[in-house]
Amino acid sequence: MATNETGKLKLMQGSRIIGWGAALPDKVITNQDFEGRLETNDAWITERTGIKERRYGGTTSSLAVEAAQKAIASAGLAPEDIGMLILSTTTPDKTVPATSSTVQAELGLSCGAFDLNAACAGFVYALVVGHNMIQSGLKNVLVIGSDTLSRITDQEDRATAVLFADGAGAVVLQASEDNAVLGWDLGVDGSLVPILYCEHGGYMRMEGREVFKRAVLAMVDSAHLALGRAGLTPDDIALVVPHQANIRIIEAANRRLGIPMERTSIVLDTTGNTSSGSIPLALAAAADKGALHPGDNVLFCGFGAGMTWASAVVRWDI
Repeated sequence: MATNETGKLKLMQGSRIIGWGAALPDKVITNQDFEGRLETNDAWITERTGIKERRYGGTTSSLAVEAAQKAIASAGLAPEDIGMLILSTTTPDKTVPATSSTVQAELGLSCGAFDLNAACAGFVYALVVGHNMIQSGLKNVLVIGSDTLSRITDQEDRATAVLFADGAGAVVLQASEDNAVLGWDLGVDGSLVPILYCEHGGYMRMEGREVFKRAVLAMVDSAHLALGRAGLTPDDIALVVPHQANIRIIEAANRRLGIPMERTSIVLDTTGNTSSGSIPLALAAAADKGALHPGDNVLFCGFGAGMTWASAVVRWDI
């Protein structure tokens, strides 16, 4: 808190999204590509996941750089304007150093940078952290979600091979007297680590039914908390931008929230599950096609390994 000249308390500065960008590898993997080697087919995958194709390729840093360059350009800024870089990822290029170091150098930034790992909820975690850093005095924060899950997916495991893929998205947060980050909720239940995890040097392992059940509950409860803190209800939300893991999870969560699918950004049919890249990819798709308008209330909600969850309500102010 600070005081103005009259001595009355005033709130710290807020933040708003002013730019966005997305990046996907060139290589397209369709459902038919799995039919020859796994006991599956396009109809089975589509019905149970909503995924038709996904992208493989690139590195976490290269995809992050591409998405970030687009976001900075979209914001009308230059590299020297960025005061902090936060990279959400579960698939760093190296164990040491943080992949954000590589991204920072490639972008030509002169600010601090760090990685954040909260699995598929990571982008919303990073968004909230960036918002709080702006409240502490920074002007522009670059938030990136980037993952290359194809590197840690067993391509012979039917339960996971058809789900996970590669991609990145980014936004620029800027200080604003009229705060657009209206409410948020972050959480984790570490007792649920065994239902979705990947050992060092291993592959993703998932208890699908348990993840489904827990994910829906986590998304709905977290969304309600974020909405309550924003002083809003589901009826006030113009667009939901959920983690793109499984269309059935999204549909079930929307039903419980009372938000129709028509007010939901979906890209998983062409991207698969890109973990940290998923929510910003869905946001960029909605923004690029003009589905967002000034004053719209947007609900971000995600869940992931850990088991982590995160929701944030943001007013679109571009």
